[in-house]
Amino acid sequence: MLTAMASGSGKTTVTCALLAALKHRGIPVQSFKCGPDYIDPMFHTRVLRVPSRNLDLFLQGREGMRRTLARQQADFALVEGAMGYYDGVGGTAEASAWEIAETADIPAVLVLRPAGSSLTLAAQVRGLQSFRPSSRLSGLILNGCKPALHAHLAPILERETGLPVLGYLPPMEEAVFPSRHLGLFTAGEIADLSARIEALAAQAERTVDIPGLLALAGTAPGLSAAPAPAPVRCRIAVARDEAFCFLYEDNLDALRENGGEPVFFSPLRDRRLPSGVHGLYLAGGYPELYARALSENASMRQSVRQAVAAGLPTAAECGGFLYLQQTLEDQRGTPWPMAGVLPGRGFPTGGLRRFGYLTMTAEADSLLLRRGETVPAHEFHYWDCTESGAALAARKAGRETAWRCGFAAPTLYAAFPHLHFNGPLPLARRFTDRAARWREEHT
Repeated sequence: MLTAMASGSGKTTVTCALLAALKHRGIPVQSFKCGPDYIDPMFHTRVLRVPSRNLDLFLQGREGMRRTLARQQADFALVEGAMGYYDGVGGTAEASAWEIAETADIPAVLVLRPAGSSLTLAAQVRGLQSFRPSSRLSGLILNGCKPALHAHLAPILERETGLPVLGYLPPMEEAVFPSRHLGLFTAGEIADLSARIEALAAQAERTVDIPGLLALAGTAPGLSAAPAPAPVRCRIAVARDEAFCFLYEDNLDALRENGGEPVFFSPLRDRRLPSGVHGLYLAGGYPELYARALSENASMRQSVRQAVAAGLPTAAECGGFLYLQQTLEDQRGTPWPMAGVLPGRGFPTGGLRRFGYLTMTAEADSLLLRRGETVPAHEFHYWDCTESGAALAARKAGRETAWRCGFAAPTLYAAFPHLHFNGPLPLARRFTDRAARWREEHT
């Protein structure tokens, strides 16, 4: 695992550099991301051309996380941490990168960005080492560090912490990943991303101890076999394009393992839903950035509206939820007609809304949930809507903050919160069961 003291240390940059360097060496490699992040795994996937998966103890629980790790088929797995190493739910270490490393027995390497300190940096590392009885910290990498500074710092850090310094990456303006309101630009939006990653890989080959990292990985335990896909019994239309790109790979795996075949389509470019589908999955993303184009694709909006109104089993979260509204305002505040399935209007708030983990409790049976069940979820958005729904009782994790949200029915889940299908409840099985039933009723 690559981790850090805080966000902004360059974990994604170092991760991509190492993934590309390992790939160039011909080493089969798989990547993971701690927490509910959608954007960083896109960069991993772009480097490897192999899907990256999330590890999230809050959303998945221990068994769900082990199932995700079991899907790893490569010789080497690299896990990118989230935020600071011990930063978890509600000011605790719960679901932190450290707890993931501790639970799965993964050695962790700390990515440090030295800035104006030398011995004090070692004191900070020592603090991390002693903060929990088993820190799992096994090495250090310096990021944004000039060669002379690395030569000065490495012996100090090794002497004072007992951890090996496994190399460094210097400042590289030609390899910076740009950011915006939800984090980094997505991998598909950076025109010269391949060139940036190649530059990072070449630098990692020169200044990072890759054999040392491989040796550390060799100390981790082996993994069990992944579950096999089930025979196909339904086809699920899955929105995937620039506007709808926040999608856990595990959710697709879970659909396949329960007999659901994902059929990808673009609400931006395709004229209607794919033919012969028995369910609809509208994931999150950036519909607000493409509101005009989504609106101008009137035939797709009509196709979605008619399908959902006819009872096609549908799960829509965050950006997909906004797409089902009456209108969606773009960044300039211009409203554009959307699918018109739900009564609300989406609009920008100018700030982050209901960020973080939450739980939702169902008061009635619906597509994904049964009465009285509580499911973990996650929210992260800058747009809100006038009608957020009231079918589910939501509560902020670790706090007393509570609110109502979502639309739920026997064939519908539509709300801002994102769900993980590899968690404690059989969400994927329920989705595919209802879709298979639709297939039987409409064939």
